[in-house]
Amino acid sequence: MSRLLLYGGQILNPSRRGGVYRLEPLEALYVQNGRIAATGVLSDLLKLAPPGTPQLHLEGRTLLPGFNDAHVHIWKVGQLRTTLLDLRGITSLAEVYARVAERARTLKPGEWLWGRGWNEAMLVEKAMPSKAALDKLAPHNPVLLTRTCAHIHAVNSRALQLSGITPETSVPGGEIHYDQGILYETAYGLVFRAMGEPTQAQYELWVKAGCAYLRSLGITSATDPAVDPPLYAAYRALDERGELPIRVNLLYIRRPDGGTETFPLPEKHVSDRLRCDSVKFFADGGLSGATAAISQPYKTLKPPQYGILRFEEEELFALALEAHRAGFRIGTHAIGDRALDQVLRVYERLYQQTPGPRHRLEHFGLAGPEHLQKARELGVIAVPQPIFLRELRANYERYVPDEWLKRCFNLRAMFEAGLTVAFSSDGPVVHQVEPLKGLQAALHEPLVMGNEVGLEQALWAYTQGGAIAQGDEGNRGSLEMGQWADFVVLEGDIQDPYSLCVQHTVLGGEGFS
Repeated sequence: MSRLLLYGGQILNPSRRGGVYRLEPLEALYVQNGRIAATGVLSDLLKLAPPGTPQLHLEGRTLLPGFNDAHVHIWKVGQLRTTLLDLRGITSLAEVYARVAERARTLKPGEWLWGRGWNEAMLVEKAMPSKAALDKLAPHNPVLLTRTCAHIHAVNSRALQLSGITPETSVPGGEIHYDQGILYETAYGLVFRAMGEPTQAQYELWVKAGCAYLRSLGITSATDPAVDPPLYAAYRALDERGELPIRVNLLYIRRPDGGTETFPLPEKHVSDRLRCDSVKFFADGGLSGATAAISQPYKTLKPPQYGILRFEEEELFALALEAHRAGFRIGTHAIGDRALDQVLRVYERLYQQTPGPRHRLEHFGLAGPEHLQKARELGVIAVPQPIFLRELRANYERYVPDEWLKRCFNLRAMFEAGLTVAFSSDGPVVHQVEPLKGLQAALHEPLVMGNEVGLEQALWAYTQGGAIAQGDEGNRGSLEMGQWADFVVLEGDIQDPYSLCVQHTVLGGEGFS
């Protein structure tokens, strides 16, 4: 509808003024042509709105700006909801193998069996799937089973053979444990290329399914943080046809897994539903799988292991400088302290060369005081995942050095350091991508007590923080006049996140039923 007057509930605008986070109450909102035309006292807006303007009483429910997931692999979320074998939440290797055997029976010889979601820390055996077992379960099909973090992959012999991987194969920024059939980091690219690029129609199916699911969770805007040229083409086609269910920001990958190839900078694109003016780098691996680059050895691993740095610093700087000079925002995956050291040095050098946009640090998992201070000085935006504190807690307790648990995804420290923080899920690394579940974890489930954050901070990070990270705070993230009319309407007590549920997700004023 082109006009709508909203009132009769808790209309709350998350704000940050002078470093203080608040939920500013509004009595009423007036929407016109998909944007917020006015806010204020109901009697004033009734005078402003033309006669016959539709009115909606919220019946005491809470209205907020639509949630913004600042880092979620949209197409992969959609893939798991449509075609990919979902192994998340499984608690034993026996069940993993049973699912693989069941899927193998549905495939023709030679078809790839592709699954994702196993987590050895949650399996009773505390072990990864083995090549020998996968060979027996699917003797006529190549198998690729991606760990929940997407940094470690289990494959069988046929997959290795088709990928051209031998015991002597090596790859920059990755590792291959041939006898076990386990691939780390960039080695995944060798298998992905052997599988063959998905068609554009497949990408479009997965993107639409992922977006539709996110919208059902109250998400009106999201960042897909690793997009290659074929996936970008699918997004552009959906945008041109008006088929994107939510607004999407893209981080375009510069260096895909599996080699030294570098994609050229993409053509920038900005429309109401799709934005691409940012690029992505991976500096290290994942903390939950003990591949993030750290300076102390991981617990329980023998021989001592310190994770993987994907780039030599000078190469990362050269690629980042090209993007920086062209005006692209940069989002770099950096979790371990060694990776954070490297990326913050690179970012500092970029700004010494020439002014540029604010850049992002994806995850920011093991930030110490020195990283927080340097990020604040540089204006770097932190993009952590509160839900990791719930779903990956067992992994952190298993692998992270004891003295670093307090700094592991310490959300409170990020806010106290004065950083701009944008919350996200990194789905499908986790099963629960709902912002309300992340809100619960941020407020009440820190890894170490005392690291929890306040409601006002968390809601700001799930709305305005993401908009700033996307460079689009002029259009989304708040309930200010001129912003898109993108809302989430919640049932329950806003002070008790465990009581909340999504009633409506509204995009451009549309979505009330």
